Amino acid sequence: MKINAIDLFCGAGGLTHGFEKAGIVVKLGIDNDPACEYPYTKNNNADFLLESVENLKKDTINDYFKGGEYKLLAGCAPCQTFSTYNQKADPKDSRWKLLDQFSRLVKESEPDLVTMENVPGLVRQNIFTKFVDTLKNNDYYVYYRVVNSEEYGLPQHRNRLVLLASKLGEIRLLSPEELKLSKKTVRQAIGKLPPLLAGEIDSKDPLHQASSLSDINLNRIQASKPGGSWKDWDDALIASCHKKKTGNTYRSVYGRMSWDETSPTITTQYFGFGNGRFGHPDQNRAISLREGAILQSFPRKYKFVKPGKEIGKRTIGKLIGNAVPVILGEVIGKSIINHVENL
Repeated sequence: MKINAIDLFCGAGGLTHGFEKAGIVVKLGIDNDPACEYPYTKNNNADFLLESVENLKKDTINDYFKGGEYKLLAGCAPCQTFSTYNQKADPKDSRWKLLDQFSRLVKESEPDLVTMENVPGLVRQNIFTKFVDTLKNNDYYVYYRVVNSEEYGLPQHRNRLVLLASKLGEIRLLSPEELKLSKKTVRQAIGKLPPLLAGEIDSKDPLHQASSLSDINLNRIQASKPGGSWKDWDDALIASCHKKKTGNTYRSVYGRMSWDETSPTITTQYFGFGNGRFGHPDQNRAISLREGAILQSFPRKYKFVKPGKEIGKRTIGKLIGNAVPVILGEVIGKSIINHVENL
């Protein structure tokens, strides 16, 4: 039994890496961000195509599907417009139509299996209803639900919408119990990494580097408690914007993680102490780029930048924060394999 998969919006390869661990053969990853190519091809056994899905033709898809018993089209369309960080999903956002492109490619290439991972807020949008209706109208059995990823062993609080569709029969996501998975803490994930100071880079792993802190932010993190907030500080350390009524509710910024809990959702700005509860549990710094990658369940030795090339925090933060967690990709992959093997 061989499933040939294509990963649309593949990013740095989180979904692909999870599929490969599960036993699915990924033939091609497609993304329009050139920063994705090195990590995608260095860590995975698939080809990479630098292309926008809007320009993608069915012949390209079908060429890569050849040789497999079953065809799987997967993707995680850029989701920021549907995120809870936005006050309102904006139909004028160009990313709004990417799900339509996914739908077009499903209709044109007619895969046996389809999967999509995205933010929970998408489920409330008409464009998602339209996508599901398209699948059903093209003879797919459709399953979807919002998944608490930490229940599957992701050491992070991350709720995600997972959709599975099959022309072969009813399909579902396997439970954590069926996969023998359980919650994992921050300590279990990053507790053994070498300590760092703010602004320091590990000599053996350049990705294990922490952002520098200003004097005021160093004082703030020294005053911060794991799981606490800026409400714990002396008044002199509190930012003026947080003293206003409008800023009083943003208590998760300038916070530390807790060792024996899961981390907060890893965003594209997780390397900055002031961008969320991204302070290290006991070291006076924000978590490193590598620690964020591990909390996204990337293997510790996953390569993101060519040796000798400068590491851009914003670029790497975006790749890691936007990635499908590897463990979630593996769960989806194992669920698809289980579905096919039990037909």
